[in-house]
Amino acid sequence: MVVIRELTLSAAIREAIFQEMKRDDRVFVMGENIGMAGGEFRVTDGFYEEFGQERVRDTPLAEAGFVGAGVGAAMIGMKPVVDCNFSDFVTIAMDQIVNQAAKLRYMSGGQVKIPVIVRMAMGAFNSSAAHHSQCLYSMVAHIPGLKVVVPSTSYDAKGLMISSIRGDDPVLFFEHKALYFEKFGHVPEEPYEVPLGKAEVKRKGEDVTIVATALMVRRALAAAEQLDHANISLEILDPRTIVPLDKATIIDSVRKTGRLVVVDEDYERCGFASEIAAIVAEEAFDLLDAPIRRVATPNTPIPFSPILENAVIPSVERIVKTVREIV
Repeated sequence: MVVIRELTLSAAIREAIFQEMKRDDRVFVMGENIGMAGGEFRVTDGFYEEFGQERVRDTPLAEAGFVGAGVGAAMIGMKPVVDCNFSDFVTIAMDQIVNQAAKLRYMSGGQVKIPVIVRMAMGAFNSSAAHHSQCLYSMVAHIPGLKVVVPSTSYDAKGLMISSIRGDDPVLFFEHKALYFEKFGHVPEEPYEVPLGKAEVKRKGEDVTIVATALMVRRALAAAEQLDHANISLEILDPRTIVPLDKATIIDSVRKTGRLVVVDEDYERCGFASEIAAIVAEEAFDLLDAPIRRVATPNTPIPFSPILENAVIPSVERIVKTVREIV
């Protein structure tokens, strides 16, 4: 009998980092409250007792400082996993990420590698308001030299984290807060890798391709169940990594369905949804039977009010309405 082992997203990421720290003593973690407190979302719970203060380093509230320290450690051969807490605060360390981590391998002619992972929680959840609710993966995806990971399931999160740690490049690893404590699918106990740059079709369909990330994958799947009753079949595609991006799988799906809707919790303007729309318009325009549509967050700060927060974040209802408009 096959035993289904389910983990929450936070537990899957914890297991990935724990196993890699056991395997490779160059791997260490650092960030705010990650030591005896176990981190804001308990991802490093028990690490301090297992690995000690040399490999589990609590830091001050100073993102530019400790992300910079992580970049420096990576330059001399370490494998730091840096917890930046919330994606909103990665902006404080943008000089270290954009001008140092992203460029040093190129500027050194490949002599210097920067295998640093910067983890961060993202997304609207429990009315966390404008300073703790953004999804900023589109912003960092704009920068050459960075890899950008956005998992939607516990299985993917564990495998993508292990692949990121074992690589030689800086990775921005975005984890949706609303998925942290939800179990979804089988997660093997042994270490495994999910390759960066390979999308997955989460649901096969015939009528409309939906490209979605993180929490929006779940909402797209819920929309697909509703639309089944109207005999509208959605194919749900999760890129899993924004950089590198699996364009071929997206275009193959559009070739089958002839229609594309991109569902993106990041802001609409200059966002990931716009990039996917541009790629398909440039490289697969003749495959389309209807205009490309985006379902994204409006260009406004995320409200504190639960009612307003729910109004701006893409919902199942907005996805269903958009699909109906192009079918």
